[in-house]
Amino acid sequence: MAEQNQKNHGRYIPLYHFILPLAILALIIGSVINLFDCLHKSDALYSAALICLIGPILLFIWFYARQFALKAQDRAIRAEENLRHMAIAGSLLDPRLTMNQIIALRFAPNDELVVLAHKAAEENMKPSDIKKAIQQWKADHHRA
Repeated sequence: MAEQNQKNHGRYIPLYHFILPLAILALIIGSVINLFDCLHKSDALYSAALICLIGPILLFIWFYARQFALKAQDRAIRAEENLRHMAIAGSLLDPRLTMNQIIALRFAPNDELVVLAHKAAEENMKPSDIKKAIQQWKADHHRA
């Protein structure tokens, strides 16, 4: 596995992030065209309307399935990083830190975490700036 760093740590699943939304969009467009075609012919209007409803339903499922998973992942990261900070510094993370800042801090090794967390809270650093400030990147290969 390639070494993970600030420039290559983002992860995309092509089938989920690119192909699936395009397929749902094609379904929505095709079903709307089919619905309008059926309006003029008065043929299978009920079926066309139901098929037209499937597209938005799938779009909501696709969007919210990812949002719910990310929210659960964020809660786990917050708990892990609070525990790690407690083990190293004897205190929880600064409550001024945002979730995105804590997510960025998870890539900091133990010897950089306390100082970087304090600096991030004091200076209200952007997550991208936190990641750039990390000297020894701590890879995270167990995320989805």
